[in-house]
Amino acid sequence: MQEFFTEYKTFIVFFHVISAVVWVGGMIAMRYAAHASFMEIESPAKRLERIAHALKRLFTIVLPFVIILLLTAVVMIKGYSLSQSEFSALSHAKEGIWSVMFINLIVMMKRRNRAQVMLAEGDFAGAKGQLEPIGKFMVPLNIVLGISAIFIGTYFSSHL
Repeated sequence: MQEFFTEYKTFIVFFHVISAVVWVGGMIAMRYAAHASFMEIESPAKRLERIAHALKRLFTIVLPFVIILLLTAVVMIKGYSLSQSEFSALSHAKEGIWSVMFINLIVMMKRRNRAQVMLAEGDFAGAKGQLEPIGKFMVPLNIVLGISAIFIGTYFSSHL
């Protein structure tokens, strides 16, 4: 694994960083740009439909990058021998952060899918109940966690 990492280090680190940027950046754009626009839609039913549609598109875009991020993280942990280094604790913290973010993403996807079914059935209150925590709590949580993980990665890059 270490030989592979040494040979392709630039590409591995690049794909890791761009994946984090797409995932965290996509959530920031959705929460602080798109969300404000959605709130201007007067029809509650249309607003919920647009939010559910936009979330589906976001999740479709970010999921491959999340997978790339996780794979490159494993390669980098092995390649840099982080588990056997003075950075072991930080490495595990970063793994934990991305793991919590991934679990949160899966829950958001499930909530969005449930909301989509509810919208199709005309249950707008139920759909709102599924979607509201995504924008209020889940996406902001992942943004904070993602920025923290990116900071730890920046710390690594200046010390490895």
